[in-house]
Amino acid sequence: MTIRRVVPNILTPDMAASQSFFVDFLGFDVAMDLGWIVTYASPTNPTAQISVSPGDALAGEQMRPYLTIEVADVDDLHAAAVERGYDVVHPLTDEPWGVRRFFVVEPGGLVLNILGQTPLGDSK
Repeated sequence: MTIRRVVPNILTPDMAASQSFFVDFLGFDVAMDLGWIVTYASPTNPTAQISVSPGDALAGEQMRPYLTIEVADVDDLHAAAVERGYDVVHPLTDEPWGVRRFFVVEPGGLVLNILGQTPLGDSK
């Protein structure tokens, strides 16, 4: 399995302060801003990324993903997760922002967002 990137997903009480920290202080670029999640990327290493959501973005949500892992073949990995009996808590879904993804629970109980780019996602 080819892993293309791993992105931590963090919550913040103040999106503007977080943007100032990651962009103005650390020098990240805004790679994606969907309003409810912003991904920052290094201008010199675009796979070095961090995603930030408002602290209340998923209030009460039991399956907030802690990591995003982009893979070359999300369909194969989804099939392997099902075959192994892992708990898939969000079905394989094509999202309007250009990714195909599912959520799976790792053995320690953390939810992981496993995704692959779709043609829309590759056009950025």
